[in-house]
Amino acid sequence: MRLILLGPPGAGKGTQAQRLVSKYGIPQLSTGDMLRAAVAAQTPVGQQAKAIMDAGELVSDAIVNAIVAERIDQPDCARGFILDGYPRTLAQADAVETMLRERGLKLDAVIELVVDDRALVGRIVKRAEEAAAAGEPVRKDDNPEVFEERLREYYKKTAPLIGYYHAKGMLRGVDGMAAMDEVTAQIGALLPETVG
Repeated sequence: MRLILLGPPGAGKGTQAQRLVSKYGIPQLSTGDMLRAAVAAQTPVGQQAKAIMDAGELVSDAIVNAIVAERIDQPDCARGFILDGYPRTLAQADAVETMLRERGLKLDAVIELVVDDRALVGRIVKRAEEAAAAGEPVRKDDNPEVFEERLREYYKKTAPLIGYYHAKGMLRGVDGMAAMDEVTAQIGALLPETVG
């Protein structure tokens, strides 16, 4: 099963991805993790990415796409994977389609966690307060101003994917503002019980 989780920062994609990993035994592919792994493994693409990051620049779509393509060829992805935080743009969505088609594969579903932006900001503030109260480090992006900038970036670049996948008949929405277990149940209702 090959899935994409869509939704703005703070929508709970990471949490739901981890639950899907546990249920289906397929990996969650996060571009940040994949970039770090490719750099650590010193793959040709990883070495290219490292040089760009060391120069303080952003890694291009071409390199990110190559790292994703490299990663989905790994044995643990044979039964499927969950893309979390990728694709971020329409160009990357086209690249996903191409890389899957070249391998005779297709996406099974694109699940959007539908959320209320104002409530999301409240959720982020609460998460930061809880971390501080527990003596844990507060995530840099749990600052409301930083978070609102990430939200604007999401709507500018990533939100168009909602229409893109809707037009393809692949988009399924769940109420991302529901309790965590309820969101998991809604996602579960959209997917088969097991991965074949």
